[in-house]
Amino acid sequence: MMLSSFVVAMAAQYSIIPAPVTLIQQAGSFSFNESTVLVADKGLKNVADMAKSYFHLTDGTATKNAVVLKVDKSLNLGEEGYRLLIDSDTVEIQGKSPAGVFYGLQSLRQLMPTDGWKGAKSFSVPAVIIEDQPRFQWRGAMLDVGRNFMPKEAIKKFIDTLALHKMNSFHWHLTEDQGWRIEIKKYPKLTSVGSKRAKTMLKYSPATYDETPYGGFYTQEEAKEIVKYAADRFINVVPEIEMPGHSQAAIAAYPELGNTDQKLDVAVNWGVNKHVFNPDVSTIKFLQNVLDEVMAIFPSKFIHIGGDECPKDEWKASPRVQQLIKERGLKDEHEMQSWFVRQMDQYLAAKGRRLIGWDEILEGGLAPGATVMAWRGESHGIEAANAGHDVVMASTSALYFDFYQGDPKTEPHAIGGNLPLRKVYDFDIVPAAITADKRKHIIGGQFQVWTEYIRTPEYAQYMAFPRALAAAEIFWSPKNKKNYRDFVERLKINLPHLDVNYRKLDTDLGLPTAEWKAGQVSNDYKVRKWDISSAGLSDGKATIKFQYTSGQFRLDVDGIEILANGVVVGSDSHYGRTGAENVDNVWHVTLKGIPAGAKIEVQAKVRGDGGGDTNGDIIVTRG
Repeated sequence: MMLSSFVVAMAAQYSIIPAPVTLIQQAGSFSFNESTVLVADKGLKNVADMAKSYFHLTDGTATKNAVVLKVDKSLNLGEEGYRLLIDSDTVEIQGKSPAGVFYGLQSLRQLMPTDGWKGAKSFSVPAVIIEDQPRFQWRGAMLDVGRNFMPKEAIKKFIDTLALHKMNSFHWHLTEDQGWRIEIKKYPKLTSVGSKRAKTMLKYSPATYDETPYGGFYTQEEAKEIVKYAADRFINVVPEIEMPGHSQAAIAAYPELGNTDQKLDVAVNWGVNKHVFNPDVSTIKFLQNVLDEVMAIFPSKFIHIGGDECPKDEWKASPRVQQLIKERGLKDEHEMQSWFVRQMDQYLAAKGRRLIGWDEILEGGLAPGATVMAWRGESHGIEAANAGHDVVMASTSALYFDFYQGDPKTEPHAIGGNLPLRKVYDFDIVPAAITADKRKHIIGGQFQVWTEYIRTPEYAQYMAFPRALAAAEIFWSPKNKKNYRDFVERLKINLPHLDVNYRKLDTDLGLPTAEWKAGQVSNDYKVRKWDISSAGLSDGKATIKFQYTSGQFRLDVDGIEILANGVVVGSDSHYGRTGAENVDNVWHVTLKGIPAGAKIEVQAKVRGDGGGDTNGDIIVTRG
């Protein structure tokens, strides 16, 4: 299956990510030079200043050789939509709001050739008419700084790259068992004690550590600086203050917040921790005081309170908590967590904010105004949306960028899992099982970068990019515009311009020669064939990779054969599998006796481990 020259040519000329809703190619181009001026509406000073820095422009009034930025309230493309018009005389960007103009400006940046990105003042961009607007209102990225702290300048660089690709939400995971990272002036020990740990886990099994004491936090002034930096780029910063679980760092600082008299240190091990906040009124008040200072820093409508992975062991063992369960008329510890969440929901609502939390906040009944961030799979998003709650899809299976993106044998150490670029791109954040009238509650999606094993900004960038660009496209572009081959061609041009330590693209780029789809295999081993003639194989060496992309079940492959006109011309009999993790899922064959023009097939003994709901690519390369 060869990539058409038309797709390659279009991608080379219009390498915009995410793909616009409508792009109409025009003849000719606009040439930037030292005389090109900027003409901008008065209400666009911030965007205009960025345009001048991107393209070396000066203010002017000319109608030719000009970049024109306009707010047009009548534009029917939503608050974040834009129209980009380029001809030989002018570049004009229109938006209903400054955000729309900013996004049009980012598309214009992506049309710059490499010399423009390198600072040249003279270069050309292709003529075009683009009308564009986002599919979803929440287009997010989460960065965990609780496990490993990231310096302020690294946060800004991360935000820059999100903004270039029209992301609008930065979820800042600020507190954890292993570190409290935001200054709270009323409770200084949260950072003087809670931001420091004795050592850092390097590997979970066998447990190995860097014995160096570790710490770091953001002052309130630094956090405000980040908030403004992001807002200037139309990104909302959503702070996360974890409760009632993932709270050992806070309990180490203030032991009265815990459930036992045990003196705790800030945690040094990764994983789910049994030490959680107690649900006394005094603890609720403490955390509401924390939220008051957080809200003074972060104007975000949404405040994230975590709510995930809260073991109930200490609550079950605590006479005080058991007494509170009875006094409050609750059924069990799950309802106690729900009560805890409701206190925060009501408090935030009274302050004009909205609570958002991980999908465990559904347990025991969910506060009516709460928004759910569904991470444990589609079912929790479906449950929340069908119950009328707004949902941000943040699925582990497709949007957890701490997972491996290649062979663990050749990749830096990661937490596990298997999440190649193609699997991210193929994900649809609106589950089919949500009833039609409830699909409006899927307000968007978000990728996550958890940092247990991600110790530096450069490694965080490597894990995020380019997968973040695939996420940006599925959050913004219409579903019917998805085309992985076209995306990869645009990615080849887009990536080298990024000022981050992105992971280089695989040589096979994940472009499939053939595919298997749900229903084509079963729980029992059966021999299946796929036509791979388009790979253009001839005598010599070839590599065949089976790569799972979606579905409930992995694929087991018990050896392969290559057939030419039905005759075996090469084989590799080893067992392999592909799913949540890959195990020996690449087969190497030496081919001999392939006639010219033969029909070439790969034949394999395969099964879906549990059923037929499995999908994936068969990637064939020579050599």
